Amino acid sequence: MHETIVSEAVNAGGPRPMTARPADSQTTASLPPLSPPRRLLLGAGPGMVDARVYQAMTLPVVSHVDPYFFELTDEVHRMLAAVFGTANRFTVAISGTGTAAMEAAISNFAGPDTPVAVFVSGYFAERMSGIASRQGARVFRLEAPWGEAFDEQRAREFILRTRPRVVAYVQAETSTGVFQPGRAICEAAHAAGALVIADCVTSLGTMPVAVDETGIDIAFSCSQKGLCCPPGLSPITLSSRALEVLRARRTPLRSFYLDLQLLDQYYAGAHRYHHTASATLFYALREGLAVIFEEGIERRWQRHVENHEALVAGLESLGLRMLVAPVSRLSTIHTPLVPAGIDEGALRTRLRDTHGIEIMGGLGPLAGKILRIGLMGAGSRRTNVLRLLECLEEVLRVQGFEPAGSGVLAAERHYARS
Repeated sequence: MHETIVSEAVNAGGPRPMTARPADSQTTASLPPLSPPRRLLLGAGPGMVDARVYQAMTLPVVSHVDPYFFELTDEVHRMLAAVFGTANRFTVAISGTGTAAMEAAISNFAGPDTPVAVFVSGYFAERMSGIASRQGARVFRLEAPWGEAFDEQRAREFILRTRPRVVAYVQAETSTGVFQPGRAICEAAHAAGALVIADCVTSLGTMPVAVDETGIDIAFSCSQKGLCCPPGLSPITLSSRALEVLRARRTPLRSFYLDLQLLDQYYAGAHRYHHTASATLFYALREGLAVIFEEGIERRWQRHVENHEALVAGLESLGLRMLVAPVSRLSTIHTPLVPAGIDEGALRTRLRDTHGIEIMGGLGPLAGKILRIGLMGAGSRRTNVLRLLECLEEVLRVQGFEPAGSGVLAAERHYARS
């Protein structure tokens, strides 16, 4: 194994200066209202926002220390814990996107010289490795080809060989569409005395995360995918083992904003002021969670599976091959290989500009080689699957690709059988 230090290139160009314009009440009054385009968001995130969530965001703002706000965060805590599949007392939503929760998860438990074992087979596992390196941790990496899950025996041997204090893996790799089972990783990590961090950004609210059953100590996610909310909050949960380690820390964390000890005192303790949390975003999260419970968690998981299988049937009927083997596929992110001769950037641009549908391309070594199609939360609908397949066939034909069959008919046949 080897240690990895990740550095970031500095943009030497710097920002371009903007020409200042004097305030002019007449000019300001003539500005038109905002009119963003309506997109069907079927990329890797953000996903579609539920109408009930949009409505909640129009409600009156209360302050971040109002008693009503803490009643709200308590309710969010209870619902988040259920969706995570945990009885953890520490289950909160951090102000920030999923990367904020990722950095909080790592920085609070991996400091200078901490041995950290990271399972790396995608873009966001690379990011976890990089954040750990920035903390000064000794990072040990086990690598697998992008698009593959780790073998359980290989995972156990890696952990027992490196004897880390922290183990990090991605449960739902957004860059590849791979689901990584975590039970063997957690068992080996606990046998070695380590805590386990899991990235659940693209699984929470759409498929079983099963924090307690799997043995995950620190799990984090985001608000803008399976929870059907806008970006801005990132759920995180800590096991009792992790909370014990956190409370035993005596050295102040270098990051004030992401200090989980302070956030615990703000949300669940004496409500000691920490930062100005957005009531509006918490309204949104509360309603996004309420939608999940009204649908039923298990029914929601099954809906995602049915739409996933129908989309894959349609993609394969068109003649597209999938990057990930069936046993390792997420039901949320689909990664068909781009056919030879197809310009995936032009394909995605035409989908967006002609049909109003956003999908995404590959990252890192998969750039230009795959498409990333997301069916998450409010976006995982039969109508969306059929519309996407119809429009995808059209844009493929524009570039001279002749589909092997009808994606729409294949998906409809799948729905008829399910």
